[in-house]
Amino acid sequence: MVNTKTAVIRRSTTYTQDNPESFLHGLNFYKLAWIFFLISMVGCGVEMLWCFITQGFIECRQGLIYGPFTPIYGVGAVLFTLLLYKIRNANSFLIFAVSAGIGGVFEYACSWAQQLIFGTVSWEYSASPFNLQGRTDLTYTLCWGILGMVYIKHTFPFFSHMIEKIPNTVGRWITWIFTAFMIFDILISAAAVYRQGVRRENIPPRNSIEVFLDQHYTDAYLKKIYPNMQSVK
Repeated sequence: MVNTKTAVIRRSTTYTQDNPESFLHGLNFYKLAWIFFLISMVGCGVEMLWCFITQGFIECRQGLIYGPFTPIYGVGAVLFTLLLYKIRNANSFLIFAVSAGIGGVFEYACSWAQQLIFGTVSWEYSASPFNLQGRTDLTYTLCWGILGMVYIKHTFPFFSHMIEKIPNTVGRWITWIFTAFMIFDILISAAAVYRQGVRRENIPPRNSIEVFLDQHYTDAYLKKIYPNMQSVK
């Protein structure tokens, strides 16, 4: 009886920190947007730190042209939030297995979509054992499993509690300003990379927008932002 009560208390202290009066309460658009913003930044920082630890130098690991954002982590965090939240109190092995499946499929889909749309890839695992068309492999799938388990049990509750402290009076405006900026950043980054692929085929600019992209987002500039991106056309 004591053990059951203790377990309930522990579970409640972990997941009942929400502020019901906050505009960020629950799994609404605002909270998911903030999760996307924050984890995109954390992911970028982790990528740069990992590069420094394993290779001994600092390298840009941004996923977007403006700001320290790697949106694959932000989108992954949103997916984990939506798909794992209902089983957050299940046993760790189940959460690990589901997270590994989500992460592996997500990484494969991102690589496939990037190649289809832009003719480029940013990671390639063909030399790794148990890889799937070089887009993901067993090692990274297991890493996704660990990340998902840690995220839904520890990282998400921490960030959820912190962001619900944002005042309602200005929080909604800040969220929409950040959202507008991220939409712009994603669109301009995608346009610049797409135009780079067209440029490689020696197709001249056909309108003022493409002229602007050629002038401001040259191959040399994009190489600094995306040093690991390779053309596969």
